[in-house]
Amino acid sequence: MKSVALPLVALIAFAGYTVSVMLQAEQSLIEFGISLMSRPDTAQVVIDLYLLATLAGIWMYQDARKRGQSGVSVIPYLLITAVFVSVGPLLYLVVRGLKDRKSCVDARQQA
Repeated sequence: MKSVALPLVALIAFAGYTVSVMLQAEQSLIEFGISLMSRPDTAQVVIDLYLLATLAGIWMYQDARKRGQSGVSVIPYLLITAVFVSVGPLLYLVVRGLKDRKSCVDARQQA
């Protein structure tokens, strides 16, 4: 459970905050993105986040392949990452940790 606790707490906290902000927002997500890209200082932050999101996407794909999963299995996480950046990798870590935990429990039961 240790491997799931931190990403789960971060996922719940950040996703909750994101939903709260989106419900109070006075503009659409697209309008907000356009306004961020209109200034060099905020555009730099957005570009930096998406570079990091791209690296996280590559890691998720490679990790899934190492674990014997198809590359297609990470598409939902990549789509979430494309819109909400850190939510996709956090969700991937939570699901991966839960699968690892289930595998350990199954292995103990078979022994």
